[in-house]
Amino acid sequence: MSENIIYCYSGAGHCLDMAKTIAKGLGDTDIVMMRSFPAKTDATEAKRVGFIFSCMAGGLPGDVESYVKAIQIAPGTYTFAVEQYAGYLGCGLRKIDEIVPLNYWAGVSNHSTAIWLMPHTLTLAPKSLDKAQQRVDKKAAKLVTDVLAGKRSERRPSKAKPFELMSKGLGQSHARRVGKFAADDTCNGCGLCASLCPRGNIRIEGGKPVFGSNCMGCLSCVQLCPEAALNIGNITKKRARIPDKNVSAAELMEKIIHIE
Repeated sequence: MSENIIYCYSGAGHCLDMAKTIAKGLGDTDIVMMRSFPAKTDATEAKRVGFIFSCMAGGLPGDVESYVKAIQIAPGTYTFAVEQYAGYLGCGLRKIDEIVPLNYWAGVSNHSTAIWLMPHTLTLAPKSLDKAQQRVDKKAAKLVTDVLAGKRSERRPSKAKPFELMSKGLGQSHARRVGKFAADDTCNGCGLCASLCPRGNIRIEGGKPVFGSNCMGCLSCVQLCPEAALNIGNITKKRARIPDKNVSAAELMEKIIHIE
């Protein structure tokens, strides 16, 4: 068992990039991915347990809430959480805190990968892609220092009730949005989108992706398509893809990433 465990949800790689940076600072860390049910839920022997995830529709991504409920943490374990968000923090941190009481929590604004909903250039305060990455890296360095020192937050995360309602409403719309997913003529049928899909919602038929109705809205397929061939209607055709340059598609598909 590693001394530290970080449970990470990441769609386009930005949260995994941050998790890797923090893990390198902590040392001896297992990053357990939460894109699907985590491969390791017994964290009772870990000294520190963290959660790193993105704000999705104002709340927790996909099935993360149910995954966190399955994780076993020993009493007295130091717990922390970090949320990346674009324009608003939402209620995700509070949702985690209600399941696993957090000793320390933080949020950091980064560019949005939900390009069907908002321009990816939205951050709070506005930053270029490079500047936003520098902000995240700076925050990660501070988090390492704080976590190693056992720092504790003075208050609980906000309930953010309006975002909880918004999260429920937008979360239910993903299945309806699937009807707008389509691959254009630049698609080469490589199948990466099908491999990346956390819910197995994409299959390749006749050299083209076919989408089912079980979409969680992670947009890994859109963001990491090597040909930028996948779109949601016309709106995403006008917006750049911003997968994290420090994270590969193969890493996103890993179940556990160990960092010494």
